[in-house]
Amino acid sequence: MQVLAEVHRCDGYPVNWPDRPDEWLSQASAVSTASTTSALGAWVAELGGRVVGHVSLSRSGEGDLAPGLWSERSGTSKDLTAVVSRLFVAPRARGHGVGALLIGRAVGEARRRGLHPVLDVVASDTAAAALYERLGWELMATVEQRWSPSQLVSIRCYAAAS
Repeated sequence: MQVLAEVHRCDGYPVNWPDRPDEWLSQASAVSTASTTSALGAWVAELGGRVVGHVSLSRSGEGDLAPGLWSERSGTSKDLTAVVSRLFVAPRARGHGVGALLIGRAVGEARRRGLHPVLDVVASDTAAAALYERLGWELMATVEQRWSPSQLVSIRCYAAAS
C-alpha cells in the first residue's frame, strides 16, 4: 500500500483514492449487473528487494470502455479481450523499464490465453499514455465517462498492437 500511496501523492493515481486500498488492489475486477468478471492475474515488480510496481489483468467489467471499442473495431466478442489495469510504478523506480516489464507480463498472459489486451486510462495521465504509445499500443478513442453525478472524466482507450 505504501507504493500506491506514494504514487497517489505524486501523480494523483488512482484519481479517487479507494476507502480500502488493499481491496482495490487485490480485486482485479468487480461484479457487474450482467455477470461476474474475473481476475486473470496480478504481478508486482521488485527493485533492490523492494516492491516498486504493480499490474493486473482481468476480464472486462462494468465501466471498462476499451473492450467494447475493440469488439466493434475487430468484429469479435469483447469476451476475447483482457483488461490491463492497476498499473503503477513508484516514482523512485521510474526510468528502469519497470512499467514496460509489467505491461509485457500482462500482455504475455493475455496472449497466452488467446485474448487481446486493452486498457482505459484517464486522459490527464499523460505519462501513462506516453508509455503505452511508446510500447506500440493503439489509441482507439477518447471518450467521456461519468464516474459519479459530479465527476465526468475523459478516458483514453487503447488496444495492444496485434
